[in-house]
Amino acid sequence: MKELEYLDIINKTLSDVSLLGDDCAYLKDFDLCITQDSLVENVHFSLKTTDAYTLGQKAVNVNLSDLAAAGAVPLFVTISLSLPKNKDIDFVKDFYKGVEKSVSKYGVTVAGGDLTGAQNVYISICAAGKKYNNVKVSRTFAKPGDIIVVTGTHGSSAGGLRLLSQKKTEPALLLKKHLLPEAQIEKSKVIMQTALECNIKSIAMMDSSDGLGDALYKLSAVCGYLFDIDLPSIPVDKELKDTFPDDWKNLTMWGGEDFELVCCVEPKIFEKLDKTSFFKIGTVSDKKITKGIAAKIKQEFEDKSFKHF
Repeated sequence: MKELEYLDIINKTLSDVSLLGDDCAYLKDFDLCITQDSLVENVHFSLKTTDAYTLGQKAVNVNLSDLAAAGAVPLFVTISLSLPKNKDIDFVKDFYKGVEKSVSKYGVTVAGGDLTGAQNVYISICAAGKKYNNVKVSRTFAKPGDIIVVTGTHGSSAGGLRLLSQKKTEPALLLKKHLLPEAQIEKSKVIMQTALECNIKSIAMMDSSDGLGDALYKLSAVCGYLFDIDLPSIPVDKELKDTFPDDWKNLTMWGGEDFELVCCVEPKIFEKLDKTSFFKIGTVSDKKITKGIAAKIKQEFEDKSFKHF
């Protein structure tokens, strides 16, 4: 899988990789969390199935999702927009109207960016925010006995993408979840505040931008323990099951772009969370990942996860 190979090369080439590995880097000297994400035409979106206004909102939201996964409150974004020659002023106007819709919703300021030419539409956004409190957040903090929690349904965005590829317009819920995902900022605040109230100093958390299976694999791999997942407990929209009765399970685990939070928290945190918004899907076991098991899990991950290359 080329992405993993590229990441391995990057980690082995750079002399300091202490800030790499999580959804955001935490710059302790400035008390800032910072992240950068890109959307590439015909890789992450198609202008045959979305418009500039919706694209502007999604581009912001998916970056703010990384801040939510870091337990941070979003403050600023910078936006680099690259456009082919055939894009007119209306495209830029509509795109930034979409940007304005999202930054107003989340209380974020656009602090600059760049405009360049390109063969296709290319969007790269850097987002910065401050930690909600001093609870530490990293993928590395999962430990045996933790409850594995997700903040919402999975698979619906992938279902929406499939409908769009089939030129279908129903169910509308699936299309909306693909075209206009939301950043789970408020639910991140709840988790962070609850951890603070429980006097918990650290939690493991990331978002499910590349799929629930991807998030579970990465959290498990980095902590070194197996996850016991109760598949029937994973929240799934009825519309996904009804529309794709033979494939909804695969879409749920490996579809991607749901942008929900996936976290591992101590039981006393989960006890205080609203069970209509935060869903237990399993636990971190005390069984360490052996080399044989690691190879088997990695192979399934490489076979089923989203491939950028």
